[in-house]
Amino acid sequence: MRGTAVTWWGHASTTVDLAGARVATDPLLTRRLLHLRRASPAPPPAAATADLVLVSHLHHDHLHLPSLRRFGPDVPVVVPRGAPRAVPALRRRRCIEAAPGDELDVAGVRVEVLPAHHDGHRDVRRGRVPGGGAAPALGFRFEHGARSCWYPGDTGPLPDLGSVASVDLALVPIGGWGPSLGEHHLDPVQAVAAVAAVGARTVVPVHYGTFWPVGLRRLHPGSHRALFLDPPDRFRAAAREADLGAEVVVPAPGERVER
Repeated sequence: MRGTAVTWWGHASTTVDLAGARVATDPLLTRRLLHLRRASPAPPPAAATADLVLVSHLHHDHLHLPSLRRFGPDVPVVVPRGAPRAVPALRRRRCIEAAPGDELDVAGVRVEVLPAHHDGHRDVRRGRVPGGGAAPALGFRFEHGARSCWYPGDTGPLPDLGSVASVDLALVPIGGWGPSLGEHHLDPVQAVAAVAAVGARTVVPVHYGTFWPVGLRRLHPGSHRALFLDPPDRFRAAAREADLGAEVVVPAPGERVER
C-alpha cells in the first residue's frame, strides 16, 4: 500500500494521503461540541490542511462549521445534495453537492458517492432545520494515483456493499458517543462484515473513543465501556474470527500511519 497514509484525528476525522493528494473526512477539530467533550487533546493546525474535504452528512459532529472554517477558502468541500440550502453558512464555502451514484473528479481525486443507511438531518435547539432531512447521508470511495480508500460515513448495515470495488484503505466506524448505538451505526462485528464485503488491504477503525456526553460516564458506565473503550478490541477479535484478511491498524489520535 505504498503511497497511502492516514492520520486519525479522533471521531470520524481523518486526513488520508493518497499518492500525494490529501483528503480530509468529516473534520471535527474542536475540544467541545454542544454537550460532548473530547477525551484527547484537540488536533493541531495541520489537521486543517487538505486538497479536498468530504462531508458525509449534516449532523453537527460530521458537518462542523467552525472546523470547516479552518481550511483555506479555496479547498473544495463535497457535501450531500441540498446541504447549502439546509445550512446557509455553507454557501460561503466552495461546496460541491453530491448524491449517491455520482462520480466526481475534484482536486485530481476521483470520488464515487455511495449511499449510507443513516438519518443525516440537521438539528437545531428547537427542532430540525427546514430541508435538513432532504440532504442524503453519504459514503465515499475515493482514489488518486492508483491508491484508494473507502469511507462509509455513519451507516447501519447495507446490503449492496459487494458492488463497491476493493480498496487499499478502509476507514470504518465501529462505535459512537452513547448512550446507545442504534440501527444507523455499525457495531464492531457489523463493521468487520462491511469491510469483508468491500475488501481492503488495511483497515483503520474510526468513530469511537473521542467524544462523550458530560456526566454520562457516571450514569451509564456500561455504555461508556461498550461504545467508547471496547470497540477496537472487539473489532480486532471479530476480524480474527472472520479471518478478515486485512491488516487492522488502530492509531492513537494524531498518529500518522503509512503503508
